[in-house]
Amino acid sequence: MGGVIAHEWISRTGGSEKVLDAMVAAFPGAKVLTLWNDDAGRRYPGRDVQESWMARTPFRRHKALALPAMPMTWRDRDIASVDWILASSHLFAHHVSLAGAPDVPKYAYVYTPARYVWTPELDTRGAGLAARALAPALKHIDRKRAQEPDKIAAISNFVRERIESSWLRDADVIYPPVDVRNIQAGEPWADTLEGRDRQIFESLPADFVLGASRFVPYKRLEQAIEIGEAVGLPVVLAGDGPDRRRLEALAEDSATDVFFVGAPSDQLLYALFERAVVYVFLAIEDFGIMPVESLALGTPVIVPDAGGASETVVDGLHGAHIHELSSPEAKRDAFNRATSVSAEACRIRARDFDTERFDQEITTWVANA
Repeated sequence: MGGVIAHEWISRTGGSEKVLDAMVAAFPGAKVLTLWNDDAGRRYPGRDVQESWMARTPFRRHKALALPAMPMTWRDRDIASVDWILASSHLFAHHVSLAGAPDVPKYAYVYTPARYVWTPELDTRGAGLAARALAPALKHIDRKRAQEPDKIAAISNFVRERIESSWLRDADVIYPPVDVRNIQAGEPWADTLEGRDRQIFESLPADFVLGASRFVPYKRLEQAIEIGEAVGLPVVLAGDGPDRRRLEALAEDSATDVFFVGAPSDQLLYALFERAVVYVFLAIEDFGIMPVESLALGTPVIVPDAGGASETVVDGLHGAHIHELSSPEAKRDAFNRATSVSAEACRIRARDFDTERFDQEITTWVANA
């Protein structure tokens, strides 16, 4: 009969969508349930993808307003004749139940318990008056529904600990998939660049400290500038977002040269990883795909001493751990430790997170109920 994969909503881009892609490939007979699908027609052609009533309302464009209705929307979905449910959850997809198959095994793959509800200090959308007023009731129902899955897997030990404190449940850890095989395949990425990408790349210094992510405050990209200053290297900041003006102001006052690469293509980003002396990633993330991509290309990473990236990057083997408030001396020490590691050790470490590994682990985890 096959199973059902329940995913919050389907966006055109996003880290959880990459995991969903891998799940859909790993379980070729599974149906997909979602609140709404913003990538209909392109993603999963020929697959049974079913949306909820929310897809026909303005809720799909206003997630915060939709939040109170999400838990009940996942209940009693009209599907029968399935063997299992796999919930891909960062809000309430793990609440899913099926009217025609109420007793089938349910497994939850969890990116985080809902940050809106459990850790609003990590998500400003949970800090508003309405969200704070709803939080006690949502916590109660969320913890109750979190007792339903037969098994729970977290994307990192960092998230596993949050599941334990929020839901009072144990969880396994299955790290998300990263497309390491394709990143490492073929010629150097710099040789694939054309047109404007090539012009941008050739305008950059030969050696630099790299900071790359969306330009938002919690990504802490100013730390890349500070590390560049501490070690006397130029800095490249790649990405885009609302924090760009603040970062540009910091760059103007910096003692080192700072270059901005706006919204790089994947090819240009990988070429930047290849050329960088070190990649600085000091956001405290639940997992963090970009540090693994950097390792895949042989470049060590400086990461926080907390969060998912501290699990993928082993201090002294693939880079260095550092506290965000470290002194310039500590930043220099972290740089020296990171740049002393083996590029080949970094590449080998990245393969531990390849998509093929995820496929094997998630299918075995679901099969061994």
